[in-house]
Amino acid sequence: MSSPSGLRPPAAGGLPPTPESWLPHEHSLYRPRHSRRQRTALTCAVIFFLAPAMAFVFGVRSDAFENRPLHQFPSLADGWGFFTGLSDWATDHLPLRHAGIQASDGISTGVFGDAPGTDHKAPTGPIGVDPQSTGGTGNPGGVAPGDVPGYVYPQVLPGKDGWLYLGEDVNAKCRPVLDMNHVVDALRRLRTAVESSGRRFQLVIAPDKSTTEPSHLPDSYVGKQCAAAKGAEFWNRVPRETGAIDLRPALATAGQQLGRAVYDPNDTHWGFGGGLTMTYALAQAITPGITTTWQVTPDGTRDWPADLERMLGRTDQRHLTSYQLGPDGGADRTKYLASDFRTTLRLTQPDTVPGMLTPKVGIVADSFTQFATPFLAATCRDVSITHTDTISQGSQEDLAELFSDRDVVTFEFVERSVVGGSTAVLSNPVLDKIAKALAQHPK
Repeated sequence: MSSPSGLRPPAAGGLPPTPESWLPHEHSLYRPRHSRRQRTALTCAVIFFLAPAMAFVFGVRSDAFENRPLHQFPSLADGWGFFTGLSDWATDHLPLRHAGIQASDGISTGVFGDAPGTDHKAPTGPIGVDPQSTGGTGNPGGVAPGDVPGYVYPQVLPGKDGWLYLGEDVNAKCRPVLDMNHVVDALRRLRTAVESSGRRFQLVIAPDKSTTEPSHLPDSYVGKQCAAAKGAEFWNRVPRETGAIDLRPALATAGQQLGRAVYDPNDTHWGFGGGLTMTYALAQAITPGITTTWQVTPDGTRDWPADLERMLGRTDQRHLTSYQLGPDGGADRTKYLASDFRTTLRLTQPDTVPGMLTPKVGIVADSFTQFATPFLAATCRDVSITHTDTISQGSQEDLAELFSDRDVVTFEFVERSVVGGSTAVLSNPVLDKIAKALAQHPK
């Protein structure tokens, strides 16, 4: 019997099995070991895998460009977490990764027409949120009206005139974790927890950029219908039923006075003008009429990384107008500080002047309050600012110490983190922890 190659086996007096590349060139079964195509593919593979290593040897290092710090090398003390954490660390510290993402984004957008920042992974829910614990019917990933089954919203939504929007503005509304009744109930529980301890409660909602500056949104995009409906329900109910400060009218007025939008085209946050607007509204809510002596003047510009550009692997700067503020109409008392509030930031003034808030104010905040910090420092005799993640992850004892001497407790949320209940602060375990911590030190 002949072998599949047509050669007879040695037992039949034929040749032993012979590699095709060893056969004579004129043999019909001859195949070169490495054809031109194979050599080209092999060369490309070597370049692909060795280029980052060579770049590292010559001093190229990866930097943080995704609006978050790079993952740190995992500790052996993490147990199995050491092995699961290696992948994130290796990915973040891969040399030339930034350039690779830029190239990928250019090809996806320019060649295939995909929206920039499209993430093809299924979205994951926020840690610590337990919609079922409230007895409610949260919808973590279900299809909302106007939604498309299985659609993954892009991280960045391109708008008109070069404007960019955060895709989570749409995703949070179209795929809520909690329905609106449970969001309202959770915010009421938060108010009750603070006021039951004898403290003043204030709630501030920073509107999404897509809410305040909708004119630059694309005419058509997936989720437009459900996002608009959910946003309308949120702003119709939450300020009225929870007492939250609605900053939308004040921000519109500020934009008219500034002659430009409070939000920038390439970032999802407001600037210092928005932070100043928030400070005015909060001070008026705590002590009505206190802002009548405030004197504000522009004070040049400060550069700030544009987060939506960084999410696309690009680098761009915002040029934010900064301001001086004298609460008594006199000397400037602002302090421009860099803090993410993961560790509590405490700011005090050495003396008290007219126009300054004298109660001790504690603020639980997200990144929007970064742009209010200079003015809170100028107008509060004693203010502490802590990130919402620190509150949700901290122990009851830590929270008790944090709130113990505060007279006023303020919570600031960006709209997208609360409209669908995605912030862990609104989960039952965290609400219970906050209530118990405040009760330990009543005023």
